[in-house]
Amino acid sequence: MKRIGVVGIVIKGNRSVVGDMQKVLSEFSDIIIGRMGVPRNDLSSIALIVEGSLERVSALTGKLGKFDQLSVKSAMTGFEIED
Repeated sequence: MKRIGVVGIVIKGNRSVVGDMQKVLSEFSDIIIGRMGVPRNDLSSIALIVEGSLERVSALTGKLGKFDQLSVKSAMTGFEIED
């Protein structure tokens, strides 16, 4: 079963991680159905709307969480969508 959720990403300090972060987001583009970014000089935020299995969303947040400059949190709804 798939679920709908939100993944919040905050980029702190040095933006050198952005290229690598984008590669991870591209790898998981099959579950990202929406994206909004708020760029700022010192702290930028990205909100992703995701639709996928809990395992797939966890894999995305796990890979993003390995970057020191990123703070990542996810919230999944209880709403299930059949494959």
